[in-house]
Amino acid sequence: MLNAADDLLVERGFAALTIEGIAQRAGVAKQTIYRWWKSKVDILLDTLTDDARDALQWQVSAGVDAEEALADHLRRVADFFQEPAGQVLQALLGHAQLDDDTAAALRAGFLREQRERDVAGLRDLLAREEITVDDRGLDHLVDLALGPLYLRVLVFGAPIDKELLHTAARLTLVLARELSAGDS
Repeated sequence: MLNAADDLLVERGFAALTIEGIAQRAGVAKQTIYRWWKSKVDILLDTLTDDARDALQWQVSAGVDAEEALADHLRRVADFFQEPAGQVLQALLGHAQLDDDTAAALRAGFLREQRERDVAGLRDLLAREEITVDDRGLDHLVDLALGPLYLRVLVFGAPIDKELLHTAARLTLVLARELSAGDS
């Protein structure tokens, strides 16, 4: 059912996605879907959470310098936006601008969980470089690293190029080092 929802969203768009269509594509009765989810938004939130857990996990390989490791993670985020799950995220973020319940559910679930993964991943990367930044600074660094990607995709509808990834990674680390030096 989750795969059917993903596929239909990509094919038809958010507005044309229906519980009936999902049920038909999945080969189940509508009642089966309503037993688990109350709306198409709930289905999409579950599929997004499930798909993003692995795709957006931080993976920092030993021996890779910090800038390259951060750029690699940002590349995974950029790639995610091109996948069906990334299109689900884009659709839900768009719908959240018009629907307070969707916004609240997205923020309380997927966005909160992903933010926790991003903060922890960046903290671990910086610690490996012996860069210490307080929680507020770390929060700003996550915004600095990821903000340009979300802006490019969600506001401008443009692809994320390699230069943007490396620039965001480099500037994030420059600021992290400055913040760390200020703590000394």
